[in-house]
Amino acid sequence: MTDQWYVLIEEDTRETERADGVELKLHRWMLAGTHHINGDQEQATAAAKDAALHYLPGVLARHAQPGDEPARHAFLTPDGAWVVLLKQRNRECHIRVSVGRLMHSQEEKQAHRKR
Repeated sequence: MTDQWYVLIEEDTRETERADGVELKLHRWMLAGTHHINGDQEQATAAAKDAALHYLPGVLARHAQPGDEPARHAFLTPDGAWVVLLKQRNRECHIRVSVGRLMHSQEEKQAHRKR
């Protein structure tokens, strides 16, 4: 297998639950996108930076007006991942953008049905 590089975008999906009269804000990271990069690790790293500086999560895009740009604070972590805080009007969300190399891939196999 040749090196295949990807930009991985994760979104912090927050859900509010109520239990025993208490409001709980639950944060879960969800893989929102995997984007194959036709190139090497350096090109994937540049594409990850571009995504960190321009990607707009659906939770903000759904409520944006033409021309809106959210406030964006992008942090580069020591391991090379970007953690981005976005704010628009009364909404706030987080994304994490990283670079990954495909190390294993297997297609689905379905068992034969017994008759």
